[in-house]
Amino acid sequence: MTQIGLLSDTHNYLDPRVFEHFEQCDEIWHAGDIGTLKVTDELAQFKPTRAVYGNIDGNLIRQEHPLNQWFTCEDLSVWMTHIAGTPPRYTQRIKAHLATHTPPDIFVCGHSHILKILRVPAYNNMLHINPGAAGNRGFHRIRTLVRFKVAGKRLYDCEVIELGTR
Repeated sequence: MTQIGLLSDTHNYLDPRVFEHFEQCDEIWHAGDIGTLKVTDELAQFKPTRAVYGNIDGNLIRQEHPLNQWFTCEDLSVWMTHIAGTPPRYTQRIKAHLATHTPPDIFVCGHSHILKILRVPAYNNMLHINPGAAGNRGFHRIRTLVRFKVAGKRLYDCEVIELGTR
């Protein structure tokens, strides 16, 4: 079993409560708009961290973190990127990739600052997860994180954690 802590759109701000909420996690995933490498450096010192860059991230972050991450967690395939749109209105880049590749089991994105977790039947029932925004910048009212467990091909105990207003 692997427990995942997922966040996005920190925009230079890492709430100290992230460390409390992700204490039992095995990995942390950051879905972009990091803001400064200090954010992912602090996360990586705490737990193994995977991250992608977002549209606000500069060259230093882009040199450290890729646009996309494709990997396996337990027996589930994962694709993480920052800008994706939302089903069924994915961006052209996402649609083109999904049209020519097997969809992942879990598709993680950020950017919209809108928490969204849903199955996408049109793409092999992949699980779309956008954790909303954990930072203080943007139009969102409530800062959110997502935490879940993976065992084999099963994702379970998915929790939305509210950090309060921004």
